[in-house]
Amino acid sequence: MKRIAIGLIFSASLAAAVAQTNAPTRALSLADCIAEALKHNFDVQVERYEPAKSLLNLHAAYAGYDPTFSLSATHSHSEAGGIYFGTNGVPFSDNNNFNSGLSGTLPLGTTYDLFGGVKSGYVPQPEGTGGQIGVKVTQPLLKDFWIDGTRLSISARKNQLRQSEQALRLQLITTVAAVEFAFYELIYARESVEVEQNALNLAQTQLSQDKQRVQVGSIAPLDVQQDESQVASSRANLIAAQFNLAKSQNALKNLITDAYLQWHDTDLQPAATLEAVRQFLDLQDSWSQGMALRPELLQAKLTLEQQGIQLRYDRNQLFPQLDLTGSYGYNGGGVGYDDTFGQYATANRPFASYGATLSIPLGNLGPRNSYKADQTTEKQDLLRLKQLEQTIMVQIDNAVKAVQSAWESVDATKQARVFAEAALDAEQKKYNVGKSTTFTVLQLQNNLTAARSQEIRSLANYNEAISNLAQQEGTTLKRRNLDVSVK
Repeated sequence: MKRIAIGLIFSASLAAAVAQTNAPTRALSLADCIAEALKHNFDVQVERYEPAKSLLNLHAAYAGYDPTFSLSATHSHSEAGGIYFGTNGVPFSDNNNFNSGLSGTLPLGTTYDLFGGVKSGYVPQPEGTGGQIGVKVTQPLLKDFWIDGTRLSISARKNQLRQSEQALRLQLITTVAAVEFAFYELIYARESVEVEQNALNLAQTQLSQDKQRVQVGSIAPLDVQQDESQVASSRANLIAAQFNLAKSQNALKNLITDAYLQWHDTDLQPAATLEAVRQFLDLQDSWSQGMALRPELLQAKLTLEQQGIQLRYDRNQLFPQLDLTGSYGYNGGGVGYDDTFGQYATANRPFASYGATLSIPLGNLGPRNSYKADQTTEKQDLLRLKQLEQTIMVQIDNAVKAVQSAWESVDATKQARVFAEAALDAEQKKYNVGKSTTFTVLQLQNNLTAARSQEIRSLANYNEAISNLAQQEGTTLKRRNLDVSVK
């Protein structure tokens, strides 16, 4: 039963290996993977819409300055309400009013109204007309002078646009860092399969040689059982490594494509190997870059800036309403409409007015408390900004130490692998002359396999640590020479 189970495991492993071999292959460098992700990653595609939405919202905020054109025409009839009498002696009036206007607000808060109209009233002999054409202007001097609702909305939308650009940068940095991690993990998974395959080959070679030794009586049959156990264990480890390779393939595919079915049967071949290139680190420089480039920090600064704009608006709303008003135009009138329009054209019946309006809210509870509440919010935002700065410094410090530690681990694991190879070679020679045991040889084989796995793991960890440091500094895109300017 034990041998049947081992056979099934081996068959499954062989089937997976055959399927992997027959799958269409595609060699991809890290740069290729990043380029595919920037085009097809779902998170990037979703986030890329945000700046466009924010720009449209900014354009919509300028609608507060759109002029409004109006036209109106009314006819009114009233009996027992006028001074003229019909044929039956009942008092009545008939009036027609035609008005048009163009009104709006200017960026300094000035409101304007260009108006014109004519009206006619029924006179038995003949009909009389009249009207006015002119302009009326109102200019706030205190409340709504240096900022009003429209200007607040425009400032907020501009701030939102810049925040959306930083959010896109953050998503791109996150995605590129994830692709780098997945790419290194895929290389590690492939090399792990090779390590476990080599371990299986060693175990099978040992088993084959020991079977021959049993036949000549140089070792006991129990040693062969130890070999068979080692072979079965190595096969199980190989199957696990192959499964991890399949997961690593899927993880990278999920990041670089929006059409997974088209990539499902493709065997990704990383066009690189795990190498360790020494990085010379400067913690102060890394901190400086993090303070200048981290998107989250820039977003927090924009949030604080927006709160300052809100406070400026709130403070302006504490003032009384003091408005200058003025109007100028021309009157018209006569028997018919032509007479009225003719007088408009000759401009010989002007009118003008000017003045000021002061409105003081008693108590002013709403604006005063809103101002105080937003002052508190600004203090909170400032504390959050300082907290984020400290958090980023800690993250960068940890990332720098992780790179340093990973580099030292690369050298240590390399030496451990070299010593493990030498130890196994020496023990194998002793075993061949009968001065060692199967158990010792198998133990040293396991040690070599573990040392090889630790070496490639340390190489992957080192490259991932460098990628993580760039992410914590906010230099991921700069490091990859990627331009993410939003147009």
